Amino acid sequence: MFKEKLENVRKLSPLIHNITNYVTVNDCANILLACGASPIMSDAVQEVEEITGICSGLNINIGTLNEQTIQAMLSAGKKANELNHPAILDPVGAGASKLRTKTSEKLMEEIKFTVVRGNISEIKALAAGEGTTKGVDADIADCITEEKLDESIRFIQKLSERLNAVIAVTGAIDIVADSEKAYVIRNGHSMMSQITGTGCMLSALIAAYLAANPGEALEAAAAAICAMGLCGELAHERLDIRDGNATYRNYIIDEIFNLDGDKLESGARYEIR
Repeated sequence: MFKEKLENVRKLSPLIHNITNYVTVNDCANILLACGASPIMSDAVQEVEEITGICSGLNINIGTLNEQTIQAMLSAGKKANELNHPAILDPVGAGASKLRTKTSEKLMEEIKFTVVRGNISEIKALAAGEGTTKGVDADIADCITEEKLDESIRFIQKLSERLNAVIAVTGAIDIVADSEKAYVIRNGHSMMSQITGTGCMLSALIAAYLAANPGEALEAAAAAICAMGLCGELAHERLDIRDGNATYRNYIIDEIFNLDGDKLESGARYEIR
């Protein structure tokens, strides 16, 4: 099943509009190129509707907000909705400041998102309107564990029903759910948390999978998350004693570049609840 999702990205090479943060913009562009898609980065209010109009999907990431980018996100999101293009929201640091939380809420009120992806603290902040996010990282008290898995799935599915969107919560255990079905994914490596931008790259990757697999948002998002986690594992296997997190980031992008459908199908570790 996931093999087809990956192969559709390579076959269709969707153009993805990214309004993302300046910390990881280059990594997001490179991960899209690696998976077979094409990136375009634009946050100028004067052109975002036009740019979205020529793309197949929209990735909105609130990591470095300002007044201009907020307006650009709203304009691009509404244009994507008008064209029935998939849109993903990455609410980086929601719960860490009022600006991030309120901006996420406004975006969700005015834009219909196909997928909302974040760590568990960010997603809880969106659900409650406040949170205890530690910077852009999840609060350890919120982390999804095997003991809290069923409870976490119920919470995520309720939010999915409320927002009418697929909710993807990523961490040590990933959960991707709509109101009826949930994928519990156990791919990945702990060292991925030591790289700034793995989440941002993942959101861009999900946008590509959504654009290449219309009408299959849940499965497309799950496939992208399995792909990223699997490549995190494969990249870690390549490290030697002299390598650190910068090399690891590059290896992850390389593994995405070299990933094929058969490797994804055999390496994806997930269950459906």
